[in-house]
Amino acid sequence: MKIHTKTMFAALLLTAACSQPKAPVASITASITGLKDSVVFISIPVADSAKTDTVPVKDGQFTWTGTITEPQKIYIGTATRYLQLFMENTAVTIKGNIDSINHLQITGSASQDAYKAYENSIADISAQQDTLYSKYDEVQGNDTAEAALEAKLEALRLQRRERSKAYIKAHPESVVSVDLVADMAVMGEYAPVDSVFKLLSPVAQQTAAGKKLAARLAILQKSAIGQPMIDFTQGDVNGKPVRLSDFKGKYVLLDFWASWCGPCRAENPNVLKAYNKFKDKNFTVVGVSLDDKADKWKEAIEKDGMPWMQVSDLKGFRNEVAQQYGIQAIPCSFLIDPQGIIIAKELRGAKLHTQLAEILK
Repeated sequence: MKIHTKTMFAALLLTAACSQPKAPVASITASITGLKDSVVFISIPVADSAKTDTVPVKDGQFTWTGTITEPQKIYIGTATRYLQLFMENTAVTIKGNIDSINHLQITGSASQDAYKAYENSIADISAQQDTLYSKYDEVQGNDTAEAALEAKLEALRLQRRERSKAYIKAHPESVVSVDLVADMAVMGEYAPVDSVFKLLSPVAQQTAAGKKLAARLAILQKSAIGQPMIDFTQGDVNGKPVRLSDFKGKYVLLDFWASWCGPCRAENPNVLKAYNKFKDKNFTVVGVSLDDKADKWKEAIEKDGMPWMQVSDLKGFRNEVAQQYGIQAIPCSFLIDPQGIIIAKELRGAKLHTQLAEILK
């Protein structure tokens, strides 16, 4: 039997193509009781943005297929809540109830299993923190009790950080370790976060998340304790330009907040109390609002009775000053001395009064 050369060559190519292993893909199959939404949103971080897929839901069930370039944390959002999930190119199954989203059964992802193991390692600390957070309403208005509660919470935060640091040291290549460092960098001080970042393996540091974290650290370094303040000019409530350096010679609390931020509004009375107590001792406050609507911003200033200087460019979280100072969460504050040097950060509650009392005797 004679076989045509071209036909034989084509057959060989087809055979070779069929024998090639398929590239791995990521998939999610979910069955969540009580999920009434018609769609969910699956968001995969890409550089400083994210790729978001809209996925249809029927009777609480949905499926999704995509590609994950490297193990990373992705997000599944509903109309009222979201789930974070460590994912790689594997088949993942999610089961459970929407009202117990923190206790969903997630199988198929090795990186998610690693994260669950980490969560279990700090479960005792998390339980104690939850108990203390539930007591906040009980101590409001009682400075002594509030300070004691904050001291206990701070001690637990330090314990949690030490556990996290031990996990990172034991798993320097893990995507979970990179994520833990990134969490520390949201509101952390440069030097401690940088020391933990250096515990990551070179491979982990060169992942997309690792490179993003390195860029974040570069910003934190510029606004670290001991660094000169980053000067800026921004408009006040009437649009008049105000420079931070105009306040040199005073102790200045640079306070980042927004009208829509519940914790910020809850902290405003505490800042007001500190302002009234120390304003005659060479101290003032400069508020930088991450609002994007002038009317809401001005309304909150009046309602909360904040007499100090307020500025904003009304660009929300894209506020240029906030980006210069590396603000990723609010409320956030920096204490600047009369020479324009940053001497403290994250002064809230009783901690603000204690720090100011030590300086402004």
